[in-house]
Amino acid sequence: MKKSIGIFDSGVGGLTVFKSIREVLPHRNLLYFGDTARVPYGSKSKETIIKYSIQNANFLIQQNIDLLVVACNTSSAFALHALKKEFKIPIIGVIGPGVKKASQVTKNKRIGLIGTEGTIKSKVYEEKLKEYCPQCKIFAKPTPLLVPLVEENWLEHKVTHMVIKEYIESMLAKNIDTLIMGCTHYPVLKKTLRKIVDDKINLIDSAESVAEVISSKFDKEKTEQDGNSKFFVSDNPRKFKKIGESILDFSIKNVKRINFEET
Repeated sequence: MKKSIGIFDSGVGGLTVFKSIREVLPHRNLLYFGDTARVPYGSKSKETIIKYSIQNANFLIQQNIDLLVVACNTSSAFALHALKKEFKIPIIGVIGPGVKKASQVTKNKRIGLIGTEGTIKSKVYEEKLKEYCPQCKIFAKPTPLLVPLVEENWLEHKVTHMVIKEYIESMLAKNIDTLIMGCTHYPVLKKTLRKIVDDKINLIDSAESVAEVISSKFDKEKTEQDGNSKFFVSDNPRKFKKIGESILDFSIKNVKRINFEET
């Protein structure tokens, strides 16, 4: 049986990662799980995030995957070590590839970062950046309202534009030349973000960076046949399908709801 790449996120945002992987690996089977019943993760405790992440990973591993992608930045920040300790298959988070890309494109070494409260508080981006660019400086800002706006599909709503502008203006005053979208929900807001930031500012999409890593390191079985796509959520499959189709630009045939037993 052909194995799959498993991808999980707190909600619909990780579909940006799914989309990027599908573009570079059209022949691979992809399984996506969105924990829509418990979104957002960014305001939850480290212990809760680890618990949810292990449950998500365990479900996908039971579906016969050979690679796990943690598409949630908050899970990547708090749970990646625990996941690698718990499971034996290769596991990739979204933070490392995004930081590496930012360090490669910045010219003035001044990098902005937006993300959930949990991701920003973890300081994991700052720690990772030291590996790639010790002289780089990060200006980080939690932007907790953006995930709910994406989950509501308010991608180009005037309220979303106002919220992003309010968040970003103080960061632009720091003379950044690169901005890391430190949450996989944020790339779907790229069009609105681009209207607010200067064209000279590099917008770093971790989804694209992760897809590049997977394509170069884990893609061993190229075939002409297109891979399957399967979608699972913990709540509200109809809403996920509607927003998901607008992100992926293709019809989602079926979304299956999965219930985790509370422990």
